[in-house]
Amino acid sequence: MIRPTFKGFATIAVIGLAVSLGASGSVRAGSFPDPAADAPISAAPASETAVFAGGCFWGIQAVFEHVKGVTKATAGYSGGAADTAQYEIVSGGDTGHAESVEVVFDPSKVSYGQLLKVFFQVAHNPTELNRQGPDEGTQYRSAIFFANDEQQRIAKAYIDQLDAAKVLPHKIVTQVTPLVAFYAAEGYHQDYLVHHPTQPYIVFNDLPKISDLHRELPNLYVEYSPAS
Repeated sequence: MIRPTFKGFATIAVIGLAVSLGASGSVRAGSFPDPAADAPISAAPASETAVFAGGCFWGIQAVFEHVKGVTKATAGYSGGAADTAQYEIVSGGDTGHAESVEVVFDPSKVSYGQLLKVFFQVAHNPTELNRQGPDEGTQYRSAIFFANDEQQRIAKAYIDQLDAAKVLPHKIVTQVTPLVAFYAAEGYHQDYLVHHPTQPYIVFNDLPKISDLHRELPNLYVEYSPAS
């Protein structure tokens, strides 16, 4: 099924529910600790890649574009085959793909663990299974596609740490799975928040995530200006 521009907002009542949940769907029960296991900050500039899925990729992309040390964030698909990596097909929910974001970052400025903290604390609600807010289906699942053993180790350790600390009232359901391939989404999905800041879905679901990042993790927040 092709999602309309409301991305699943069928009624005003649903919009009201999103607002009551803090718009981004956050249901935090405590403060988020820094990851106890993390990669060290690199001594020299470099380029590494991380891939995250947590609901509609519009908001996830926008959040990571505002994170210090992130050089590029691309909306796309991961988890399925190349020939099904198209929005109209992925929207059917049976391709294995999740709407994902490829994050290219400089490990001399931000660690992988810090990216995970952003992902869990402000980018989405990791306790929702196969959905995120108003969007339902496996294509909206919470997932970390790890690129190497170190990313897998850090991601699993942080999930265990957050569950043990009971930061969230429910258990984290985020999948930690190997990255096989990432496929960039269609051009009209890239920088969607930047180009459509007054679209109702963006206003109620995604702009609050940017505000949360700025307020809760100010040391990681930067302004973002898309390339012309």
